[in-house]
Amino acid sequence: MSTDGLSRRLAIVALLAGLLLGVGNFEAAAQHDALPSWNDGQSKQAIMDFVARVTHEGGPDFVKPAERIAVFDNDGTLWAEQPLYFQFLFAIDRVKALAPQHPEWKDQEPFASLLKGDLKGALAQGEHAIVEIIATTHSGMSTDEFNGIVGDWLASAKHPTSGKPYTDMVYEPMLELLDYLRANDFKTFIVTGGGIEFVRAFAEQRYGVPPEQVVGSSAKLKFQFRGGTPLLQKLPDVDFVNDGDGKPVGIQMHIGRRPIAAFGNSDGDLAMLQWTCTGAGPHFCLYVHHTDAEREWAYDRTSDIGKLDKGLDAAADGGWTVVDMKNDWRAIYPPQN
Repeated sequence: MSTDGLSRRLAIVALLAGLLLGVGNFEAAAQHDALPSWNDGQSKQAIMDFVARVTHEGGPDFVKPAERIAVFDNDGTLWAEQPLYFQFLFAIDRVKALAPQHPEWKDQEPFASLLKGDLKGALAQGEHAIVEIIATTHSGMSTDEFNGIVGDWLASAKHPTSGKPYTDMVYEPMLELLDYLRANDFKTFIVTGGGIEFVRAFAEQRYGVPPEQVVGSSAKLKFQFRGGTPLLQKLPDVDFVNDGDGKPVGIQMHIGRRPIAAFGNSDGDLAMLQWTCTGAGPHFCLYVHHTDAEREWAYDRTSDIGKLDKGLDAAADGGWTVVDMKNDWRAIYPPQN
């Protein structure tokens, strides 16, 4: 083979290798995007810049892995919360399921109105009615039995407007964010106003958050024996409300470290974000702002569910990140298989 022929062949091999390497580099770059459901913009960049700062060993904002605590609200932050909190929809379904055992409910409020489909009438007594509904439907069983009941409900119940299973209404961008933080040695906690036992029933499977990293509102429990077997019985008495000002208290009781990152969507999360973002050292606070009436819901300052009023003002004053769901998220829910 002539020198010119060999040179041409080497040039062709080099060109093909370059093309193949180019494809490989392109695929690697695509895979490197840990937040593919987030549009490029200020919110995504703020998250990635913060993670880069606190994980850069030797940098001025480096945070040891043991102190990389991130806390997430659940309702409206990790999954949807309209038209009612999903746990309350579970409670309504439990009233219907238990009604044959309670014929007196036909004439007893708030149960009578619920059984007639009159939610407004059932809630006419305000917070007292909600407490009674939750207490009645979430007690009188062991913690293991309750976990099974919640699991069965989530496996069969469908959202009243979307028709989706409730666990399909988690937010894909937030699932990616949880994974991204954990890949960077953050420990992720759910800090919810919802019931701790309710959220623990699905948090590990759906969010990758184990039960011991769920902080929530709780009812009193009693250790007792049934047929010689020890169990924890759920009682109809409130033990702790992990909402509003209670969230920092719950964080201290269950976690014992001040978070460096907090994620919420409502005024009920404001104290948690304030607690996080007024601590010493680097910190990051983010509000999910529901602005997408077409793919989800649009609501904020005047909403009965997930009201975001004081929180919006605090975010502006504190320079916190506010996610515009309509513009910042390419997708809302996970892709269907």
